[in-house]
Amino acid sequence: MSRENEELIPRWYVVHTYSGYENKVKTDLEKTVKNRELEEFFFDIVVPMEEQIEIKDGKRKTNLKKVFPGYVLVKMIVTEDTWYIVRNTRGVTGFVGSGTDPIPLTDEEIRAMGFEKVEINVDYDVNDSVKIIEGAFAECVGTVQEINKEKHKVKVLVSMFGRETPVELEFSQVQKV
Repeated sequence: MSRENEELIPRWYVVHTYSGYENKVKTDLEKTVKNRELEEFFFDIVVPMEEQIEIKDGKRKTNLKKVFPGYVLVKMIVTEDTWYIVRNTRGVTGFVGSGTDPIPLTDEEIRAMGFEKVEINVDYDVNDSVKIIEGAFAECVGTVQEINKEKHKVKVLVSMFGRETPVELEFSQVQKV
């Protein structure tokens, strides 16, 4: 791996593991990153899971199932050191890519998997007037009290029965007046 083409932008990479070692690889890698103080190179380590609903003996049971058995997704900046650390984590068989050159996932692949939230920018700010366009409070106008970008929620003060009532809504449920 040459230093010339080294990117300092964090990208998502797919790491191949022995089947059943996904969570162990995630835990061991997180410990190594912390112990070696490499947090500025590693941003996220994910074993994609999905809920699976099973009905057995008339009882509904929800359990988590690995979406990609044998793979762990790592958002990192690849350097010779970080590549070596991941490659030599117990249970890792290698990066998905060609030889010593791991290939990052494309933005489209990341969005399709849905494990990284895409930043949503809204055109309103705190204290702006907004109209609720969907839900139980549709057609009401209120004032933005709080914007939570991580949860994609907005808290709006709506006047009901002569008093201000805070209502928590999805970004898509309101629009700037």
